[in-house]
Amino acid sequence: MSPVESDEEDLTRKQRREQARADRKALEEAEAAGSARRKRLTQIGVVAGVVVVAIVAILIATGGGSSAKLAHSNKERSNVVSKVEGEIGKIPQNGASIGSPTAPVTLQYYGDLECPICKDFSLGALPGVMKKWVSTGKLRIEYRSLETATHEPETFKSQQVAALAAGKQNKMWQYIELFYNQQGEENSGYVTEKYLQGLAQQIPGLNLAQWTTDRGGAALVNQVASDQQTANNSGFTGTPSFLIGKTGGTMTKFEPTSLTDPTAFDEQIEKLQKG
Repeated sequence: MSPVESDEEDLTRKQRREQARADRKALEEAEAAGSARRKRLTQIGVVAGVVVVAIVAILIATGGGSSAKLAHSNKERSNVVSKVEGEIGKIPQNGASIGSPTAPVTLQYYGDLECPICKDFSLGALPGVMKKWVSTGKLRIEYRSLETATHEPETFKSQQVAALAAGKQNKMWQYIELFYNQQGEENSGYVTEKYLQGLAQQIPGLNLAQWTTDRGGAALVNQVASDQQTANNSGFTGTPSFLIGKTGGTMTKFEPTSLTDPTAFDEQIEKLQKG
């Protein structure tokens, strides 16, 4: 081998060694960067997890955030109670019915207390119907239970029985309307025992001890089941649903064109009165 060839081979070996060192250094730097990146991601994940846990804890402590609409302050409670009392407070009640027992026309209203469309009716068309027809002794309304929006059967039974128990003191409609006025977000689980008792505590003159006792009666549970069966027999699958007719006579299905405007109710009631 000539000196020139030997020098070229030594140079090639040197270049390979330098290249190998450079490759190892680049690999080590890449591994170090990856390790640091994984560490940062792990730290971010831990922090995010802590934040999520904190948010969940806050929501649990506050009863699910904004999903529960129960009035808490004295001013809020006073406003909603005054509103409901102004609409129905002076109208006679008897259990689940409101209005004079001698009213010529009867409207059966099938509802689920968690149903948002029932809320639309109760806050929309119903106040006008109450004022024009029920308070003047021309219409009697009966509230019936039909499970549609409430997805837990036991919750449905509990909330409807709570309303019926208020009806034992002729204050069921206060309970119903307070519920609809403070209805929470559907499927949020806002209907708890605390919520049900909070509504009862808002009703002026309600004997809470008697209300609690009456809730345990089997007759009210049976009433909810009976309402459900009657609704099934009538072919109802949604709420609110209505039957209307002359008091003591045949009841027929009534499907109003609007649940927020009382005009359709006015026309049907007038038609039955004239008939």
